[in-house]
Amino acid sequence: MAKLEFTKGEGTGNDFVLYFDPRGENELTTKQIQALTDRHFGIGADGVIRVIRSESLPAGRAVLEEAPEAEWFMDYYNADGSIAEMCGNGVRVFSRYLTEKGHVSLGDGETLAVATRAGVKDVQRNMSGFAVDMGRWRLEPDETLVHAHKLDVARPGIGINVGNPHLVVVLADSDELGNLDLSEAPKLDPQPADGANVEFVVPADPMIKNGVASIAMRVHERGVGETLSCGTGICAAALATRSLIGKDAPNQWQVSVPGGTLGVRMFATEEGEHVGLSGAANLVYDGVFEL
Repeated sequence: MAKLEFTKGEGTGNDFVLYFDPRGENELTTKQIQALTDRHFGIGADGVIRVIRSESLPAGRAVLEEAPEAEWFMDYYNADGSIAEMCGNGVRVFSRYLTEKGHVSLGDGETLAVATRAGVKDVQRNMSGFAVDMGRWRLEPDETLVHAHKLDVARPGIGINVGNPHLVVVLADSDELGNLDLSEAPKLDPQPADGANVEFVVPADPMIKNGVASIAMRVHERGVGETLSCGTGICAAALATRSLIGKDAPNQWQVSVPGGTLGVRMFATEEGEHVGLSGAANLVYDGVFEL
């Protein structure tokens, strides 16, 4: 029976199984990924990250043509074995893995370019852990109704794409947020072709304090279920809520999820507005799993 050396990592409770496969010699099957992430019979995780050199897989080689500095590719899979374009918490944990395991050095002020299926993400260290430039984002024009268990009526979802698709639903108060049952996937009308992560948010009271806006969030991740945190979802939640406030909304946000709090920052670049995500990322333990 084959054995897989792995590392368990987490970012605000969003947890991952990481394994080192620099030359792309050990691609896991869907069943193997499901076995790894099973919380009763496996290690347990929201997803699996293969740490691979960009030159070792087609998606990575395509990135290298535009960004030769992106040596390492975050090959990310949801718990059900499906491929995900991007994971904001995963990028920070991936960066922690590369630096702590000695595969790259990242000093203060230096930038690590991480290749993903949603393009290159630039990562820097900061006081809270790691900060990642998630790149450009877009507001989706189509309206989608979101039906969720224990939500009395369907609510409109604001479509945000930050490299992967999201629908953000703003609720009236913390009771509505706390009473949600996200053990089953929210039903979307119409159903997006590629599905979507769904975030439910409630503004703090007061929402804006000292120029920083604060919201609370829960999320149901496509291909996973409810998770303690979702980095791209946190960015989408802040962006969607800001769009409702209008021109007076701040660009600094704090988003609280069951697993902790992360910072979101919107900032201008030559190519358009980017969104950044910052917060803790930890490696929990190393082990060996029999596949």
